Amino acid sequence: MTLPYSSVLVTGAAGCIGAQVVANLIQEGITPIVFDLSEDRRRLNLVINKKDADDIKWVVGDITEKGILEDVISDNTVSAIIHLAALQVPFCNENPLLGAQVNVIGQINVFEAALRHNINGLAYASSIAALPPENEKWPATLYGTFKMADEAIANIYWNTKSQPSIGIRPHTVYGPGRDQGVTAAPTKAMLAAAAGKRFCIPFSGPVMLQHTTEVANAFIAAALTKKKGAYVADLAGSNTSIEEVLEIIRQIIPSAELSSTGEPLPFVSGLNDKYLRSLIGDFPRLGLSNGVKKTIDSFKSLLDENLVSADDAYIDPLGKSYYNLYDS
Repeated sequence: MTLPYSSVLVTGAAGCIGAQVVANLIQEGITPIVFDLSEDRRRLNLVINKKDADDIKWVVGDITEKGILEDVISDNTVSAIIHLAALQVPFCNENPLLGAQVNVIGQINVFEAALRHNINGLAYASSIAALPPENEKWPATLYGTFKMADEAIANIYWNTKSQPSIGIRPHTVYGPGRDQGVTAAPTKAMLAAAAGKRFCIPFSGPVMLQHTTEVANAFIAAALTKKKGAYVADLAGSNTSIEEVLEIIRQIIPSAELSSTGEPLPFVSGLNDKYLRSLIGDFPRLGLSNGVKKTIDSFKSLLDENLVSADDAYIDPLGKSYYNLYDS
C-alpha cells in the first residue's frame, strides 16, 4: 500500500486498534499524529519498538471538548483522520453519561474538525454492536446505541454539509493489546495459554474474529479512499465459534487448559465484508489459524520481555480480579 499523505491523525491510539494503526502507518512511511486522553504508550510498545513509540507526536486532550482538534490538524498538516476514540461496553454501562459524551459528542467534534479543514479522508469506528440482534429492533447495549447514533451523525454530515466518511463495524478484534471490552476474552485465552495458565471464556457460540493487523489495514485504506458519501460497512473477519477458537489454540499449545461457559454474545454473526472491500479495495486477510498462531507467538515473546504478564488475562476492563472464574 502506497500512502500519498504527509500525516494521518489517529484518535484513540492508546487503544488496541489505534496502536496497530499507528504501527502500520509507520511501516508505510506515513507520520501518525496521535490524539488521546492519556499518553499511555503501553499497548503501542507491544506492536512496535519502544524508540519508535517514544518518537511519535502525541497530543493529550479530551475528545469531548469543542474545537479541541483544530490546532492539532493545522499544526501538523493532517491530511486524513482515523477516529477510534471511544468507551467500550463495560465503561458505557458503568458511566452512561460519559459514554455518550465520548462516543457521540466526540464523533461530532471530529466531523466538525474534518469539515472546517476540508479533510475528505475520514474513517471512523462503528461496531457490530450497532446492529440489532436477530428479531430485535434496537442494539443490545448502550455502546451499540451510541455507535448507531454515530452512523446517523455521519449520514447527516454528508447530506447537509458534504463531509464524506467511511464507518467500519468490527466484530471481535483480537491480538496483542486487546485487553478491554466484552470481546477481549478470546485474546485473554491466547495469553493464558501462552503463559501456561487455565482460562474460561465467559460466553460461547458464534463469533467473528479479526486480527488487529487486518482491522488496522481496513481503517487505513478507508481513510485514504476519499469516496464521496457517507458509507458504513461490516468488517467480518473469520466466521467461527468460541469452541473452534479454543480448539485452534489447543492445536498450537496441546497442554492449554481452556473452556467456555455462558450464553452467546448478543451480536449479529455470519456477516461478510464484500461491501467494505468494494468500497476501499482489497486488504490482506490473515486467516484465523495464522492469526491465532501469530498472537500466541507474540505473547510468548512479550512475556519473555516482561511487556505483558499472565495476570493480565484475569483482570476485567474495570479492574476487578477474575481469578475465581478463570483460574480456579
